[in-house]
Amino acid sequence: MTPAHSSEASPLQRGTVIKSTGSWYVVRGATGQLYRCRLRGKFKMKGLKASNPLAVGDQVDFSVEAQAEGAGVISHIEPRRNYIVRRSVHKTGHVHIVAANLDQAMLVVTLVSPATSFGFIDRFLVTAEAYHIPVTLLFNKTDLYDEEGFEYQAEIAGMYASLGYPSRTCAASIGEGVAEIDQLLEGKVSLLAGHSGVGKSTLINALVPDLSLKTAEISEFSDKGVHTTTFAEMLEVRPGTFIIDTPGIKELGLVDLPPAELAGYFPEMRALLGQCRYHNCQHTHEPGCAVREAVDQGRIALPRYDSYLSMLAGEDNRH
Repeated sequence: MTPAHSSEASPLQRGTVIKSTGSWYVVRGATGQLYRCRLRGKFKMKGLKASNPLAVGDQVDFSVEAQAEGAGVISHIEPRRNYIVRRSVHKTGHVHIVAANLDQAMLVVTLVSPATSFGFIDRFLVTAEAYHIPVTLLFNKTDLYDEEGFEYQAEIAGMYASLGYPSRTCAASIGEGVAEIDQLLEGKVSLLAGHSGVGKSTLINALVPDLSLKTAEISEFSDKGVHTTTFAEMLEVRPGTFIIDTPGIKELGLVDLPPAELAGYFPEMRALLGQCRYHNCQHTHEPGCAVREAVDQGRIALPRYDSYLSMLAGEDNRH
């Protein structure tokens, strides 16, 4: 429903969507003030079948219609630099935009209690590759490692570093390594993701001072008797530095890519495309496959190749 026009509507302002409840959007104005806004009319993004027209991180133009209540109307969405999506749970063939205009993504993983699978990590990395979003892996819970654990973590970190994915280690529950991660966030909009149990909430609490106060302020605008499903929420670490918190990736159900394109989002496979005997090689059983040859020679790590096969088969390897 389009809101009624007010004769006292203010001039257009530029703001950032920091939370969505489906019909209402919390928009942060240039001065940091929050506004509870609706969309004016219907918006469709060209070439994108999305179940939600607006996402956290979107830059919008809006006008304030009731200054006292901080209510406004969004009339324009700026083109997105990038975005990350999941499959829509409501509309077949559609995606749900999780967040937009990201500078980077941070994936929190754990090798113990619980152990994050390679399939889970690689599915996230492939999705980020598809939308041109750089990723850093954050290995949390290092305080639970024994000597063998540190050696294993170094081996895994080395494998991903060779592909262009840097990593950091931390023990968020005791504050270890948090300062180094905080430096990586400086001046950026960062998506923070990870499945349940990896300590993402503990890390966010350590990174964002007065977190409960900030989330309460946002909720005050978005939860006024409205049933909300929060897919993501932008939190201000300090002026100019923001974290977008997401629910567990298992719930996100990262988007599936066409089988013919999948190998192009694995950097180590992308470097070999065009070297296979057949131009439409899927790198599974075909003779003269440069990718399978690289796997046999140890130039492509077996866990990565297994993740590729799992995704190609459409298996759910998000756990």
